[in-house]
Amino acid sequence: GDEDPQDVRDMFALKYRGARFSLGYGACPELEDRAKIAELLRPERIGVVLSEEFQLHPEQSTDAIVIHHPEAKYFNAR
Repeated sequence: GDEDPQDVRDMFALKYRGARFSLGYGACPELEDRAKIAELLRPERIGVVLSEEFQLHPEQSTDAIVIHHPEAKYFNAR
């Protein structure tokens, strides 16, 4: 939106509104939590399945928790 930076360097510096959290990384380290998202979104409706190892198939499939709130910030769970 209007609050997002116009310079690509600022985008890489995370100077934009909101945050995108991916499972298996800092803020959401437990890949097993992907099963909870799959239960809510039912990805099989579009041909995406969750393996026993909590990987999405087909291979290029992805999921994330996207928050557009101005106070959303990245963090590491410990």
